[in-house]
Amino acid sequence: MGGVQGTVADGFEAVREAFVRNFDERGERGAAVTAYRHGRKVVDLWGGTKDVDGDLAAGDAPWGPGTAQVVRSATKGVAAAALLLLHQRGELDLDAPVGAYWPEFKARGKDGVLVRHVLAHRAGVPALDRPLTPAEALDPDLAAAVVAAQAPFWEPGADHGYHAQTYSWLTGELVRRVTGKAVGEWIDTEIARPLGLGLWVGLPEAEAARVGRMGRIEAPAGPGGLRVRPKRNVAEAYADPASLTSRAFGAIDPLPDENDPAYRAAALPASNGVATADGLARFYAALIGEVDGRERLFTPETVEAARAEASAGPDRVLVVPTRFGLGYMLHGGASPLLAPGSFGHPGRGGALGFADPESGTAFGYVTNGMNKGVTADPRAQALVRALREA
Repeated sequence: MGGVQGTVADGFEAVREAFVRNFDERGERGAAVTAYRHGRKVVDLWGGTKDVDGDLAAGDAPWGPGTAQVVRSATKGVAAAALLLLHQRGELDLDAPVGAYWPEFKARGKDGVLVRHVLAHRAGVPALDRPLTPAEALDPDLAAAVVAAQAPFWEPGADHGYHAQTYSWLTGELVRRVTGKAVGEWIDTEIARPLGLGLWVGLPEAEAARVGRMGRIEAPAGPGGLRVRPKRNVAEAYADPASLTSRAFGAIDPLPDENDPAYRAAALPASNGVATADGLARFYAALIGEVDGRERLFTPETVEAARAEASAGPDRVLVVPTRFGLGYMLHGGASPLLAPGSFGHPGRGGALGFADPESGTAFGYVTNGMNKGVTADPRAQALVRALREA
């Protein structure tokens, strides 16, 4: 059972059963899942070891209720919230050119890129002519200058393609230009701390001890197994170093060591947020309603803007058809969520967070065992199915 601990409310026992099966059948090593319903926590489970290579039988550190992990692209939903909150407060116009706030960005035909294009992955700059080194990627001034100087790969606004890495500097620089604050600092002071979230974009040294080591896992294929064979054209796109797919995910080359304290301490709002399952679920719960008497983050109008379809169809980077609102993946084949009105974001390798306004449900799942897939991780999907049944 992976030492599964925690509680579920009456009627949500199926989520516990699915979580246990993830350890028994899907190769889970350490993970946690939390769900809220109408601002009340109804699922709060954790299990396994804090480190992916740990062993409970050998006495290695178990995953605890406060254990956090890097959630990769699930961070994008938090970055999107920063821009949408600035819009909600009247400080950022979604229909304004990015260059109105960041003049250098207008270079090389990008003067027509709107703020909403950035959120909907329509800006046309998912890759870079020259990848950044890890050290360069962690320098927000240098990285933003490189993105500003990049020519678009398609006419901005005319199509969409997942901005896997460059989303960090697009969103981060907009926050900095509008507020004068670094994106991680703004998220901490305006979102995380007021809500009491176990969530950081730029991990403070004081919180480093709660984060476990992450790594790849292997598990048996087959019914309930972890490995999923990608479609041939998707696999070929990832394998081809010249493809836009490879170039987008390889905008930082080599990829940083996600267990490196320096990487975790930097603020890359596309990819290196650190969260507990409760922090991720509580964040989404706060987008759609009050939590513990705290005022909700998004007005109903902002919720509708976040989940209104802004991009749909074949994705130039992910290859498969995708659906995006403003900064959030929407329910669909590439990223199944709870229901048609749900919005959220997966993290490559497993993590997932989302909200479903109609049922008042919010969900967060984090893991230290990284799967090869980008979206629709079988472990997360098993939990979502159980939650849907509940």
